[in-house]
Amino acid sequence: MSQALQDLLDLLDLEQIEENIFRGQSRSAVVPRVFGGQVAAQALVAAGRTVPEDRPPHSLHAYFLRIGDPGAPIVYTVDRLRDGRSFTTRRVVAVQHGQPIFGMSVSFQTYEEGMDHQTPMPPAPDPVTLPTSEERLSGYGHLDARVVEKFLEARAAVDLRYVDEPPYGRFGEPRAPHSQVWFRTNGKLADDPLQHIALATYVSDMTLLDSVLLAHGRGGWAVGDVVGASLDHAMWFHRPFRADEWLLYDQESPSAYGGRGLGQARIYTQDGRLAITVIQEGVVRIPRG
Repeated sequence: MSQALQDLLDLLDLEQIEENIFRGQSRSAVVPRVFGGQVAAQALVAAGRTVPEDRPPHSLHAYFLRIGDPGAPIVYTVDRLRDGRSFTTRRVVAVQHGQPIFGMSVSFQTYEEGMDHQTPMPPAPDPVTLPTSEERLSGYGHLDARVVEKFLEARAAVDLRYVDEPPYGRFGEPRAPHSQVWFRTNGKLADDPLQHIALATYVSDMTLLDSVLLAHGRGGWAVGDVVGASLDHAMWFHRPFRADEWLLYDQESPSAYGGRGLGQARIYTQDGRLAITVIQEGVVRIPRG
């Protein structure tokens, strides 16, 4: 296991300070605020700590309410809304400086047999044939060295490989609003399903709005032609998967309007099983002046 991955796992290992109250530490991301994927993953872990281990999450719905302060801890309060025979529901509120910065509802389900079908996995190249983040970023002379350093630091725990050029790699010309990324953790994980789901949640906030930028030929915050932030985030976990094995993140944007952009995606295991569906809307503004 890489040290970066161990540091991330430590970040997700929350301190329990009361029966339904947890505290998580924080760190800055590629921008001077708490990374949204971190808050979502920590909130999911907090909810999962109040549910039996044999009942994994099957969906989450979240809202980003305020910008998080990376210099302060985050307190997560869990409401036990329902404990049924098959389903369990939790609500989590993340608080900093006395104000809620994030809210999430999570539903858990005991495994059961049922109908089974899925959308087929789209074509994608073998991930090992694609450049690593470090290899790809080393070729972008137009990016500030500090931006490259921040990118690599923020993604050191994850091996994330774009199938095509990311928005900040080739911008100025609109492209199809579709992006593919392969990812896996930089090291093996334990067999805890909640840990794998939390890590996939963490990564899911990294690239989902790329397809919005591609449609308009924008490079994003890395080149300063867009100001953005996540507004809400929803995930459905369909089938078991491992975050330490390759996952294909197939993303697209059906709409952008009114200063907001919508991204939707499917995450597949390398052998073609549909593992997760993700939808997110974010603020996507063109800077004035």
